[in-house]
Amino acid sequence: MRGPMKTAGPRHAVMAGFLGWTLDAFDFFVVVFLLDTLAKQFAVPKKDIIWTLTATLAFRPIGAVIFGMLADRYGRRVPLMANVIYFSVIELLSGFSQTYTQFFILRALFGIGMGGEWGVGASLAMEQTPTKWRGVLSGILQSGYSIGYLLAAVASRAILPQLGWRWMFWLGALPALLALYIRSKVPESPAWHEHRLGSFQGIARAVVTHSKGFAYLVLLMTFMMFLSHGTQDLYPDFLKHAHHVAATTVPWIAILYNIGAVVGALIFGHLSQTVGRRYSMIGALALSLCVIPFWAFGGSLLVLAVGAFLMQAGVQGAWGIIPVHLNEVVPDAVRGLMPGLAYQLGILFAAPTNSIEDALRNHFGYAWALAGFEIFVILILTVVLLLGHEQKGRSFHSGDLMVP
Repeated sequence: MRGPMKTAGPRHAVMAGFLGWTLDAFDFFVVVFLLDTLAKQFAVPKKDIIWTLTATLAFRPIGAVIFGMLADRYGRRVPLMANVIYFSVIELLSGFSQTYTQFFILRALFGIGMGGEWGVGASLAMEQTPTKWRGVLSGILQSGYSIGYLLAAVASRAILPQLGWRWMFWLGALPALLALYIRSKVPESPAWHEHRLGSFQGIARAVVTHSKGFAYLVLLMTFMMFLSHGTQDLYPDFLKHAHHVAATTVPWIAILYNIGAVVGALIFGHLSQTVGRRYSMIGALALSLCVIPFWAFGGSLLVLAVGAFLMQAGVQGAWGIIPVHLNEVVPDAVRGLMPGLAYQLGILFAAPTNSIEDALRNHFGYAWALAGFEIFVILILTVVLLLGHEQKGRSFHSGDLMVP
């Protein structure tokens, strides 16, 4: 489909992917704002709560395989609805945890749901988006992650003090309503109908056939995960303990830098339509690299806030291009599985990010732990992008192209 959007289908598909990723991210990031609270609740060291974040990230590839295979075999809509209901139920149950072990298991199981949502939602949205709008709508889709983080920050400010930590998770039941919206408004992908394979074995063979390109995408996504989780997950805790920012102020800074993330995703997503996917991502990385001194070492609250805003504008500016980039370079028949699996395997390999930064803090201090880690990641990621290829504007109704 080219030219202006002539039906409501593409809009609803993008909205479904956006809302799914928003609510998924909210459910993940509530833990980021509860590290001290949960450690006290379950009488464990804070590092044990950080390990629950690692468990969530590590289990995401399982969800990518399960829901991605189902999406390529049976269509995008039904697996996406099942995924949304699954992660909503697990989030609800997390709020009933009585012991650390229960909480840890539920957060690992939540990772399966989180791992399935992105790949299926992104393929459903990108396959129905007109070529000329792919870049900016990719930015909108991926910005759902930042909006979810922002909402988690708002909830920590408005709900946590009034109702307690359990309500932060019980709100996670609300995304289940999204399944009704998908069922009533979102059409099935025409590209899936055109390229569907008849068996799970055929889907697996298609992935193996393109193993070299798939390995590259996994490498790319591993460093993209180092980039995002290394700048986001521990940053609220970093502000409190390294710069002594008041606990009541931290959520406001989180809201601000997530607004920056949305702005960056839209700007660089749109830019990718003209200068290409990879060079737009490199430009976004350059912005993040330049603001690290302000983001990590700022001497005042204002400098830290501006640095955080610009850091996430760059980080999510690069991330805003990922949905369209991955969907353009994978084989048509496995678009439900391969982008999401590469994405989530990247998460698996980058799962120790928070624990690595926490360990580095003990040797180099909190600021240098975050700053040094991200300088290394940005430089390596730039090289990876320069060595890669892209298929900007590729038709989803033609041949089976992929990065070599």
